[in-house]
Amino acid sequence: MERSQINEILEESDRFIGSYGYILPPFAYWSPEEMRARTGSDAGDIRANRLGWDITDYGQGRFEDLGLILFTARNGSAADLARGRGMLYAEKIMISRENQISPMHRHAIKAEDIINRGGGALVLELFASAEDGSVDPAAKVRVHTDGVLRTLNAGALLKLDPGESVTLMPGLWHSFWGEGGDVLIGEVSTVNDDLTDNVFREPIGRFSTIIEDEKPRHLLVSDYDTWL
Repeated sequence: MERSQINEILEESDRFIGSYGYILPPFAYWSPEEMRARTGSDAGDIRANRLGWDITDYGQGRFEDLGLILFTARNGSAADLARGRGMLYAEKIMISRENQISPMHRHAIKAEDIINRGGGALVLELFASAEDGSVDPAAKVRVHTDGVLRTLNAGALLKLDPGESVTLMPGLWHSFWGEGGDVLIGEVSTVNDDLTDNVFREPIGRFSTIIEDEKPRHLLVSDYDTWL
């Protein structure tokens, strides 16, 4: 992706998120220079816990068809999770554009509530895991939607309207996209680790390769290791 495209997406995303009354924290608007200064002094947890913006095309160069917009607002640490005490949770706000697929994947550790916060319908395709961790093409899928247990056929499409949510436990394969419009998605989960806890069905990247055609307006979490 070109940096100019990412900068444009950031502006559009901020407007879309704000239109549903979700206000981002101050560090969402820091310049690269302020991020560099602050994460080197009083705000190191932003970098350490990878808080902030994440615009991804999964390394495929087809953002309109295959991509996701994310902002991680809070996140604990793997060390706390291993101890079973401390900050064991994370929160994200995301945008899935209409017909823009987030590809089939599962998590080994993270459990998550996926919440339609507004816009179109959020559609999820769901599979259970086989014993070896791969997609089970036949097993029934059991999920809670807003506290109600539902049993679905393998590969069933679960549609969430605004206000509805689903709880996805570790090992549950899922892909999702917006239907009838862009969707604002909330995610509340155990500690999030996008570097090691995403298992994709097909070989694919998690982050975008960026062509630096202009200065970044705000850094992405994938920029931190090289820019800070």
